[in-house]
Amino acid sequence: MHQRLLREEQLEEFAVIEAKKNEFPVSLMCKALGVSKSGFYAWSSRPESARSKENKVLVAEIERLHEASRRTYGSPRIHADLEDQGFEVSRNRVARLMRENGIRARGKRRFRKTTDSDHDHRVAPNFLARNFEVAAPNKVWAGDITYLWTSEGWTYLAVILDLFPRKVVGWALADHMRTDLVLEALLKALRDRLPGDDLMHHSDRGSQYASDDYRATLDAHGIECSMSRKGDCWDNAVVESFFGTLKTELDAEDYWETRSEARYDVFEYIEVFYNRQRRHSYLGYVSPARFEAEAEEKTISISRGDAA
Repeated sequence: MHQRLLREEQLEEFAVIEAKKNEFPVSLMCKALGVSKSGFYAWSSRPESARSKENKVLVAEIERLHEASRRTYGSPRIHADLEDQGFEVSRNRVARLMRENGIRARGKRRFRKTTDSDHDHRVAPNFLARNFEVAAPNKVWAGDITYLWTSEGWTYLAVILDLFPRKVVGWALADHMRTDLVLEALLKALRDRLPGDDLMHHSDRGSQYASDDYRATLDAHGIECSMSRKGDCWDNAVVESFFGTLKTELDAEDYWETRSEARYDVFEYIEVFYNRQRRHSYLGYVSPARFEAEAEEKTISISRGDAA
């Protein structure tokens, strides 16, 4: 057993050397990995195995899918993409091939607080209480604000997420953080989703969300207001996680020249990529739009079964 495991380790190391031999000296890599140079050359001179040919096809497809994901997908999402395309391959094999070929997901950026909770407006209790698992659409929405830097100055993004499909259902971008910004995002969500009267809206205690105009809009639509506890970012963790993902995948460190460029990229990211294409780990590695559509189809199917 020990000899077989050692042999498998050697094969993996030889594969790494083969993949990187145009970048680094073979002798140096053999020494670093603790394998013999003669053993590597003996291995590499053998006829290419069917497994090796399969790996080359897989790596080419993995690279294509990784590029299509804006170089953001790790092995679980790449594996899901491959399965959708008919490849029968284990997640461990995908992870190994990505590791050997230096294909990595970007790391998330740290979230920075933008909340101004030093105000005299009335605040709501934390009715949500971190219960982020929601059973149906338009039951719990969560809102927040973040910022993006451009050469023209800061631009601020407000979003509304439906916690059931983790979908962005309303968003707005402006050069200010006034109540108008968050109201625009809320009104867009209301127009597009037409929710019923059993909806909860959760946010932090920011002055924009606690303002009279915002609270009046919630009241007018019969929406229950919930707010995070003071200074506790984890009470609105889903939206803050989304902002971390957005900034990572838009590579926000490389800022935009103009606010118009930022608006275009944010539109394309939210409306095209995130909502409709990006695989979400919480949703079983399907996109928010697909998750919501499948849930709706299941509800209709159950309803028809009951009627029959």
